[in-house]
Amino acid sequence: MDRLHFFTPVRILPGQGQAVEEVDSVAEAMVFLRKWPSGRRGPVYQCALNCCSAAMAGNMSAEEARKAFTGFARITRLLDDDMAMPIGGEAMDNVYALRR
Repeated sequence: MDRLHFFTPVRILPGQGQAVEEVDSVAEAMVFLRKWPSGRRGPVYQCALNCCSAAMAGNMSAEEARKAFTGFARITRLLDDDMAMPIGGEAMDNVYALRR
């Protein structure tokens, strides 16, 4: 497995009646984030983008970036209901440390 692939894909539900999209790597998460409307790019978006960039540079694991991307998807209400589980712990501490 490539070091930038997620162990479990993040399932995104873009909108009512649209197919679920599976994001299964840091690179795919970056593509998704870059397409995000500039007017909706707040601190949670920036945190997810920073974590994915850090993972691409080898400064963070893919799973830590996945957790940040999952948090972004949850906050923006794009996370598929099947994935709705609590996040937190040490990995999220790393996510917030990047914002400091």
